Amino acid sequence: QEWQKLNYDIYTLRQTRKEVRSRWKHILEDLGFQKEADSLLSVTKLSIISDSQNMSKARDILLKLSEETNIFPTSWELSERYLFVVDRLIALDAADEFFKMASVVYPKRPSGERVDDSQKALQC
Repeated sequence: QEWQKLNYDIYTLRQTRKEVRSRWKHILEDLGFQKEADSLLSVTKLSIISDSQNMSKARDILLKLSEETNIFPTSWELSERYLFVVDRLIALDAADEFFKMASVVYPKRPSGERVDDSQKALQC
């Protein structure tokens, strides 16, 4: 039973990560980064912050995304990987547009209120 629970937890975590990545990719593609979306979302151990001065701005935007949008599930702990992604968006001067788009596509809703896919399509 413990093994099954562990497998289920791993599966759930992977699905949540895929969902979050898919949301980010969707917004990046809507902003015109169709070809670059995968590379912008790719973070490895070798990834570095482009400019140390952008670190605080990237952190602020990431926190704002977490507090004011549903781009991250409520149970999700902020992943540092998205700090690198926001840093890249700042370098491309697209971070503010990304936040605006995330606010429209994934607006913050009270915890029991759900948005189905047809409502998301209407929002887009």
